[in-house]
Amino acid sequence: MVSSQPGARGVVIAAPSSGAGKTLLTLGLLRAFARSGVRVASAKVGPDYIDPRFHEAASGRAALNLDNWAMRTGLVRELACMAAADADFLVAEGVMGLFDGAATGEGSTADFAATLGLPVILIVDAHAQAQSAAAVVKGFAEFRDDCDVAGVIFNRVGSASHAAILREAIAPLGIDVVGAVPSVAEIDMPSRHLGLVQAEEHRELDALLERAGDMVASGVDLEAVMGVARKMPAAATRQKRLPPLGQTIAIAQDEAFAFAYPHLLSHWRQAGAEIIPFSPLANEAPAGGADAVYLPGGYPELHAGRLAGNEVFRAGLRDAAKANALVYGECGGFMTLGEYLIDAQGNRHTMAGLLPLGTSFADRQLHLGYRRLVQDDALPWPGELRGHEFHYSRLDWQGEAEPLFEAEDARGEKLGQIRLRRDNVMGSYAHIIDMEEAA
Repeated sequence: MVSSQPGARGVVIAAPSSGAGKTLLTLGLLRAFARSGVRVASAKVGPDYIDPRFHEAASGRAALNLDNWAMRTGLVRELACMAAADADFLVAEGVMGLFDGAATGEGSTADFAATLGLPVILIVDAHAQAQSAAAVVKGFAEFRDDCDVAGVIFNRVGSASHAAILREAIAPLGIDVVGAVPSVAEIDMPSRHLGLVQAEEHRELDALLERAGDMVASGVDLEAVMGVARKMPAAATRQKRLPPLGQTIAIAQDEAFAFAYPHLLSHWRQAGAEIIPFSPLANEAPAGGADAVYLPGGYPELHAGRLAGNEVFRAGLRDAAKANALVYGECGGFMTLGEYLIDAQGNRHTMAGLLPLGTSFADRQLHLGYRRLVQDDALPWPGELRGHEFHYSRLDWQGEAEPLFEAEDARGEKLGQIRLRRDNVMGSYAHIIDMEEAA
């Protein structure tokens, strides 16, 4: 059993670039710690809504997104302290490379580590290199004074002699090597166009997590990982929150609509809102009497035929709109509110018909990036918001309707008036994360 220490401690798992194996190793760490009796919590740096669900499956505890670009600094601190409040240890998985963030460089994993004063364990893919790995570690360790690279896990190590060479090469740097993990071909994380296949769709997820836990337990010194970690900062001041969309909110929740940020739902509940899930894939209608209906993002394009045939669901949306409920969709939810959706095979499927638009995956185009958004009083939120856009569909047709947002990207370049509002029905491709930091 790994010994725990008084007060929650935390560490950030990062890498020089995407593809180094930090997600799989993070999951292995979470499972290995949980099996050893450590109350381990986790978070995902950045806007990724898929990885936290894998974290939850690995640790058995809720996981949050923590985003230094899209969230106010105070909210990042508050949520991090909340995640670690009843835990021994917090593992935060970084995003992309350690210093990669928005187009301006802001919001990186390094920014997150500096905000909380947490040390970084760098995952280095050692495949096809030996002493050169030390140069990579040295460069990352010295790049920013406020980012403490305190440990290294070498991944995809070829042999015991390879591990020894790596350890000898890094020894002069005075940075702890807390693990050396071999390549394990049978541990595979299935993916699709928006990233990993969702945790709830992975039929052998627990077996995969057990193998990842075994891999980490045999190749990583868990006591050394906890020794590198640093005590979490004191609890932060409670921040102003985005108000709930309504007093009673019907929210679509299933494999087609799974991309809702947990911190928003938690804050709405704390504000006294009742949240009632329903499944469009099961042909369920939103709860009658709800004064708001929320369709979050997800993969409606993979289930478009079923959604088109689920008349109880589509009629329920229309009934909610007629009853003057606020009907709001983000990304996949926005597409579902339109007239039609064309899938990747070119098949056209009828959607809810509440907004005058059609979307298509037949000619995929990547739209990716952070967004600053300004709206009037259409949504019960402050006028200036921050969010993220990540999709491959495009607008195939758009009719007459009011714009919902004035938008710009992370560089401040104007994107104009985006997406649509028709009376109490509205939506956009952007996933809203938080309000703008006060000047």
